[in-house]
Amino acid sequence: MNQAELDTILAQQPESARQLCHDVVRLLENVAGLAGSVKLGWRSVNFRHDVAGLVCAVFPHEDRVAIYFENGRQLEDADGLLQGSHLKKGRFLWLYPGEPVPETAIVMLVAEAVALKL
Repeated sequence: MNQAELDTILAQQPESARQLCHDVVRLLENVAGLAGSVKLGWRSVNFRHDVAGLVCAVFPHEDRVAIYFENGRQLEDADGLLQGSHLKKGRFLWLYPGEPVPETAIVMLVAEAVALKL
């Protein structure tokens, strides 16, 4: 991933949102088979799996970070973390600076999202 491009989309965000976004991106980069790429036009980091294709995207906001799951409607979401029931296909997870990041749950959602597309 291009760090300079990531810094560009985060430049206008407060430090707390920048740090949270970096933490989430780092977590997703460590999931086997996922690769992130910054999309300047979307102001996002899109994560593709080498076989399953687009799995999720990270969208930084001023007061939070969203992880959008492309096929989120199909995910189990046993912890009830996903929002967006009004959406036809995707779902999103809001993360807020200062709150714990549910790393295990995120990795499980990503694994399930990949499995659904294989």
